[in-house]
Amino acid sequence: MKVLVATEKPFAAAAVDGIKKEIEGAGNELVLLEKYTEKAQLLDAVKDVDAMIIRSDKADAEVLDAAKNLKIIVRAGAGYDNIDLAAATAHNVVAENTPGQNSNAVAELVFGLLVFAVRNFYNGKAGSELKGKKLGILAFGNVGRNVARIAKGFGMEVAAYDAFCPVDVIEAAGVHAVKSQDELFQTCDIVSLHIPATPETIKSIDYKTVNQLPKGGILINTARKEVINEPELLKLLAEREDLKFVTDIKPDADADFAKFEGRYFSTPKKMGAQTAEANINAGIAAAKQINAFFADGCTKYQVNK
Repeated sequence: MKVLVATEKPFAAAAVDGIKKEIEGAGNELVLLEKYTEKAQLLDAVKDVDAMIIRSDKADAEVLDAAKNLKIIVRAGAGYDNIDLAAATAHNVVAENTPGQNSNAVAELVFGLLVFAVRNFYNGKAGSELKGKKLGILAFGNVGRNVARIAKGFGMEVAAYDAFCPVDVIEAAGVHAVKSQDELFQTCDIVSLHIPATPETIKSIDYKTVNQLPKGGILINTARKEVINEPELLKLLAEREDLKFVTDIKPDADADFAKFEGRYFSTPKKMGAQTAEANINAGIAAAKQINAFFADGCTKYQVNK
């Protein structure tokens, strides 16, 4: 089988070596398309491949139309909103992600950003500590669980809400399971977002929700840009000078948020999964999943069922 790695932003060299070892070790052929600058290059590269590994690259209907032989596409990472799932299904293409491979990297970034925020973005003025603060985790998946683990090391109280995760699973991790999203915002000093961008969650983090944070509250987003209702959050930050917003996904209205100097920070680009370890883990996991699919039809991580 011919396997294409299509990455506008390439994997680390060690990850490519690992992917090559997995793919070729299973008797398949590996083809690389790295640092491409035009969609036409991608459309040409997918014409005769049986499988494809991507990162943040867009696999839309046009790409799937061009990939006549494609049977499986794997997004190396947890999020998969860059794959047109309906189009994949229509073309009988299995779409998968690699959950958990980037989770520690994202969780560590949460705390890098939080320390930066509570120390007033290192402006030289006295800040506060995370110890003793209550952290609320919205969605208790792989990243959320790693956030909880690290938070305990900081001496924080930890609560979580996840509509799809059983309470006993949350409690078994030593985390207090609250009954609603509202309760999470009402009772926590900091809320860390780990929800996907779905029709139910897009723009759900709005004025009413965030305004429930207690005085001095911090909202941190390492999930998806789309879950933030930007106009409403801007309005709230203008009204409440005690709130801070820290994000790993630059908002569309970044210039407007930047006016709240000392209370807002965004990384230049999404950095949560940008570690050597996560890069390697996700790439090799994608290769293994493709091999398993061709070997015995395994679709454990399929997201377009």
